[in-house]
Amino acid sequence: MRNLSLRPLLVCMSLFLGGCRTPDVVPSPRSLIIRSGARILPQEERIKEIDSWVRPQQENIRNDPTFWIIGKESSEDLYPWDSLKISSDTAEVLAPTSVPEAWSILSMYGHFHLMKKMGRIREFLPEAIGIDGKEAEGYELEKLIMSRLSDAWLFGRSAYDMSSYGPLDELMYAKENGYLEAFILTARATEFKSERALWAKQNPVKGSEYQAWFLKTFERKPPGVR
Repeated sequence: MRNLSLRPLLVCMSLFLGGCRTPDVVPSPRSLIIRSGARILPQEERIKEIDSWVRPQQENIRNDPTFWIIGKESSEDLYPWDSLKISSDTAEVLAPTSVPEAWSILSMYGHFHLMKKMGRIREFLPEAIGIDGKEAEGYELEKLIMSRLSDAWLFGRSAYDMSSYGPLDELMYAKENGYLEAFILTARATEFKSERALWAKQNPVKGSEYQAWFLKTFERKPPGVR
């Protein structure tokens, strides 16, 4: 593995998004399909809404001099949380050699967590601030971040024809089919042990339902039970 600075790896996304300019027309989204035949049919209005926050965040990642995001190049297909490291003003996260353009989206995972550490999460994830002014923490924050990451990947795949990347496809399909919590709490049951126990108690059949859906959709067991 070797380290790569973020900015060169954002070239693909910069070209897709037209730099810092807001385009007159966001490309019409195409339907997505995987080998099992499972489809996602994104709506144009939703893609435009995602574009409205993906673009400013990507601009901040490219141009803000107060932090640095590093990509650790890897031939493995890893999940975003598997490689995240934060130290001072720097975040390090996976940069897959198999699908280089996926780094444009994966970089946002490191950015969200770094913004939380730097006290700037409100700028990029306003829903993380409760009506009482308190910031989301732990699992609740991670769920919000993973939801945003899923939407950003939906945007990249459907509007800009990014190549398929297994870990992000799984996240996206899980969210679009109502299994975001099941995806996170199955894959990271040890990390979010109490949240997993409460969710399982409140949703006694959801876990087995999710596993059956995942197996049918991806023809393999979900992360956390493989």
